[in-house]
Amino acid sequence: MSHHRPVRLPVLSALVALAALVAVPALAGCTPGGSVVRLEPPPTPPAEVAELCAALHEELPDTVAGLERTETDPRSELTAAWGGSAIVLRCGIAKPPKMADPRQEGIQVNEVAWLMEPLAETAGGGFRFTTGLRRAYTEVTVDKEHAKDAGMLVGLSDAIAKTVPAGISSY
Repeated sequence: MSHHRPVRLPVLSALVALAALVAVPALAGCTPGGSVVRLEPPPTPPAEVAELCAALHEELPDTVAGLERTETDPRSELTAAWGGSAIVLRCGIAKPPKMADPRQEGIQVNEVAWLMEPLAETAGGGFRFTTGLRRAYTEVTVDKEHAKDAGMLVGLSDAIAKTVPAGISSY
């Protein structure tokens, strides 16, 4: 007959609580929205386009696809990010050459037309979406993990529809 010492629940509970206290700060530094992302803003667009981008910047949602907004460096009204670099927005870009190709795929989300381009697997995969038929071009890149459907474009499309009028950008 072997004799085992019973496990005391208060000691076990204390060990679990201690492990949780150690893990929480470690995880807090790893949260997708808790970091700063280095983003190069697009070249300075014309003043009219920059004003539209500034208005858009004010209307952008705090979360996209469940990801918190991330601070960008340098700070710019032309850029935004969510979940670190999982979702990145750049407003005021020049018209993409592929916008003129009628064979390109596109989708419409809440009255905003988007050119949809898959990104190369060598670049990590995912998609680049670019608005069309708006007075300012806005580009959103989404990593492979979050590019499962266009649902993440809903909040962004709402902000764009509210701040960037329909039309053709002169830039």
